[in-house]
Amino acid sequence: MSLTTLSTGVFRFCMNRRRYLAAVSAAGVAATAGCNAVTGSQTFSDPTVNQDSPGRKAIIFTGNDGEVGHFGVDGRVESNRIGLSTEIWHQEGTRVNSIKLRLWMPEIATESPAEVAVSSPVEGDSSPPPSISLYTPNRDPGTVIEITDIDDLADETISTLNLIVIPRSETATNLNIHTTIKLSGSSVLSSDYTLRGELQLAFPELTHS
Repeated sequence: MSLTTLSTGVFRFCMNRRRYLAAVSAAGVAATAGCNAVTGSQTFSDPTVNQDSPGRKAIIFTGNDGEVGHFGVDGRVESNRIGLSTEIWHQEGTRVNSIKLRLWMPEIATESPAEVAVSSPVEGDSSPPPSISLYTPNRDPGTVIEITDIDDLADETISTLNLIVIPRSETATNLNIHTTIKLSGSSVLSSDYTLRGELQLAFPELTHS
């Protein structure tokens, strides 16, 4: 083989290799773009409401493949205060990243806001307590409870979040809860979800307690 033939062969090999690498890179970009399109994130803000009683309701978030999650509240009145037991369920293959609840009693939201407290720890058997903050929002009425760093409870149904609401008026009987729950998928092909909705509860027995 002559030097010219050898040089031409090496040149052709290099060109073919560049074309191959370019094709592989393009395919990789296309595959990555496809994954991003498949995963992405979805927001659900029009849930259905399931009511057992005026103080016991749930909002249910449903997608194309069925129920994504729900947030339920069971309220009761004792000694002129409202005790709330909550439940957060989410579909298998997702984890709870954060929980944000805003509670207010519309009759007294601006004049004398109700007191809100967390009465039970939101933590698993082996994990440290999550980060919990309570604050008054700048523009919206009520009190916000924000929970992050949920650890080993993140992939389970969360039913350990209990709240207490104390009205500052004898005439206030309605309680609104706006919720924002953020879920993340546990696999590369899973979607992330934001669940937003509002519950409107009524406790007429407050006027008789």
